[in-house]
Amino acid sequence: MSQTAADSSSSTRDKALTKVCEERVEIDKSDQRVRRMFASIARRYDLLNHLLSLNIDRSWRRFTTRKVPPQPGVPVLDCCTGTADLALAYDRAAKGLTRVIGTDFCREMLLLGEGKVRKHGATGRVVLIEGDTQRLPVPSDTFGVVSVAFGLRNVRDTVRGIDEMIRTARPQGKVAILEFSRPRGRFLGRIYLAFFRHILPRLGQAIAPNQDQAYHYLPRTVLSFPDGQDMINLLGSRGLIELRMYPLTLGIATLYVGTKPSKGGASYGQEPTR
Repeated sequence: MSQTAADSSSSTRDKALTKVCEERVEIDKSDQRVRRMFASIARRYDLLNHLLSLNIDRSWRRFTTRKVPPQPGVPVLDCCTGTADLALAYDRAAKGLTRVIGTDFCREMLLLGEGKVRKHGATGRVVLIEGDTQRLPVPSDTFGVVSVAFGLRNVRDTVRGIDEMIRTARPQGKVAILEFSRPRGRFLGRIYLAFFRHILPRLGQAIAPNQDQAYHYLPRTVLSFPDGQDMINLLGSRGLIELRMYPLTLGIATLYVGTKPSKGGASYGQEPTR
């Protein structure tokens, strides 16, 4: 094969990869389906995150608490808290001086989280509440940090979830979103895509069989969710300022951080309809 033909073939493959990675596919993220799915894999959820992250998600949470540290006496809210890993990371970072509230709409996940809270001796400091991120059961303008780790992409209405996070943050409070993202490097991107599309679904189904094909659903949400500058643009459109993003581990995950302005617009300061 000539060099020109080889270059053309490589270019075609790269374009195909880019198209697959960037397509926005329709995914059933109805509240009922997502709640049922996470209930079915709750006991294997931590293992799933370790598989998705190649077992470095713990260091990403520690990085989050360093870049967006808690303030003594100012409460922290962790949305889509799941089994409370990030909530507990914030409790450790605060050295017990700050109340941390975690919310999730999957009771089975919260029950496991409560067990971890007791195990870590954080009872009373970390409080878990059943609640939907699209309608958070907490007051406006309250929290110094409002965080979410690997959960926002599963919220049915992403924009509404972001707006609720902003609503509950105090003026000049921080919104921190830790989420999987797509590596930009050509070689790593190919490996990542192959792992997500072919290896993880089979491995996950073998470890924790479930009827909702969770291990097909979760990789698809990563590949179809806005990341990088697209996420920064979305957060800016909702009113956050001082936006920053921190790609982690060659871009496998990204931490997005924004500040709630001192004076919010129409999106802020309104309690959810109950």
